[in-house]
Amino acid sequence: MATNDGREGVEISSDDEQTHDDMQECIEECLNCHAVCTMTLQHCIASGGDRTEVNLVGILLDCAEMCQTSANFMLRGSPYHVITCGACAELCRACEEACRNVQDDEQLAH
Repeated sequence: MATNDGREGVEISSDDEQTHDDMQECIEECLNCHAVCTMTLQHCIASGGDRTEVNLVGILLDCAEMCQTSANFMLRGSPYHVITCGACAELCRACEEACRNVQDDEQLAH
């Protein structure tokens, strides 16, 4: 019998396992995106020039923070994670677009 957190007699359905796996994947993706945005921000500051433009720096900061916040909401099982995750997805798309618009920078092209 499958158990939940080592407790005997508590069955976990395959749907619950899939939901848990999906949530874990989302948490990992959010934490990874937070790290990538933070490192990219450091790269932009070190590179200077157009890479320190306020809108690019701002979207990198916003994306990093929202990814961290969304991961935190999911980690603690907040029912409001759907709200933060929706905003997170929107910010991530905008951040990707802003980074791709910077010319001749391989770090930002990824």
